Amino acid sequence: MTPWQRQGDPDNSGVPRRRWGIAWLLGFGVLVNYFDRVNLSVSQDALHSTFGISTVAFGYLLSAYSWTYALFQVPAGLLLDRFGVRRVGRVSTILWSVASFAAAVSTGIGGFFAARLLLGIGEAPTFPANAKAIGYWFPGDERSLATAIFDAAAKFASAIGVPLIGILLLHFGWRWSFAATGFISLLYFALFYAFYRNPNEDKLLSRAEREFIARGGAQPEDQAKAAQGAPLSYLLRQREVCGLALGSAAYNYTFYLLLTWLPSYLSAAHHVDLLHSVLYTSVPWLFATVTDLVVGGWLVDALIQRGRNPVLVRQIVLIGGTSLGLGILGAAHARTPATALFWISLALGGLAAAAPVGWSIPSLIAPRESVGTLGGIINFCNQLSAIAAPILTGYIAQATHSFSWAFAAAAAFLFLGIAGYVFLLGRMEPIPDPL
Repeated sequence: MTPWQRQGDPDNSGVPRRRWGIAWLLGFGVLVNYFDRVNLSVSQDALHSTFGISTVAFGYLLSAYSWTYALFQVPAGLLLDRFGVRRVGRVSTILWSVASFAAAVSTGIGGFFAARLLLGIGEAPTFPANAKAIGYWFPGDERSLATAIFDAAAKFASAIGVPLIGILLLHFGWRWSFAATGFISLLYFALFYAFYRNPNEDKLLSRAEREFIARGGAQPEDQAKAAQGAPLSYLLRQREVCGLALGSAAYNYTFYLLLTWLPSYLSAAHHVDLLHSVLYTSVPWLFATVTDLVVGGWLVDALIQRGRNPVLVRQIVLIGGTSLGLGILGAAHARTPATALFWISLALGGLAAAAPVGWSIPSLIAPRESVGTLGGIINFCNQLSAIAAPILTGYIAQATHSFSWAFAAAAAFLFLGIAGYVFLLGRMEPIPDPL
């Protein structure tokens, strides 16, 4: 039985796989997203030389993107549920392309800051849109792997994006590194415009695959429900939503701490130069890419397809993976770059395994045509962490001349997130439609 076959449905191997092309398309979009995000973290020294910014100011600049990204999460979710993935996705992709080019031509720190704010607006719908699209396109027992494809792209972008952008920056300057991400963004816009449709709009989707998707429990498309969906206030009152939001926020704090500060940590704590720091940085992100796809994606679906309890499988990977994130405490006391990379790889690998499970949950528990709104709530909380992590890390590192306490703060937040998964999210029961 392949990872795409469902137990009790022996003819699945003959079903076309257009849906997997959609998953890879969404994954490429996230790859481009994260090239945009890591670009700035690699450019600290270059921007300091150009604009003369301090460590604390750079922390604010790192988080600027997340301010608008967070602010627009819930509105983006509501727009997605109302107007659909295709229309919202096209507009958002154009906006983030413009933002990359605007950063490249900035003449002052104010213009650069504004470009990062625009980037946050443009990329805000990405993860809620992907969660909604996966809910439409995939049966429940294929959803973890489909989600892992786009979630792993975030880790892979950091693995290859940091060294590639670092080399581009060293040879051509930081402006060309931002222009390059602008051109790649335009390429994704062209692909998304040409190929993305919902299943009921896709003329190339075969009848056999359409029936397979519907039979497997994909979220039905309901235009009447899309006009209203579940009220925001109703979702916010649900215990499962609070638990998922707390756990996701804790994950994202550690994720963004490492996404934005890892090259600087290796340079400051272990005296690794820029070229080597961007190369070393790729190691934990490559490991995270593998655990995301293999454990959080393929293994979860394979176990469920073989008859294991879906809730128990998802709980073990979600809670166990998040617990491995506590390995960041080991990096706080590492004395060599190799030891630091071991602990950071363990932490990121565990968090990456948990991530696709977490992002598959909105499409599993949300009321009909409310996945976008629920995804927006979750990602809003995620981005509050993304705002806080770079800023707090900058203050802590400057005040203590060390990253140890910054890593300890991330571990403490992870403990809270694990508690949210255990006591609030619990058995991940579907939220009933509001009356």
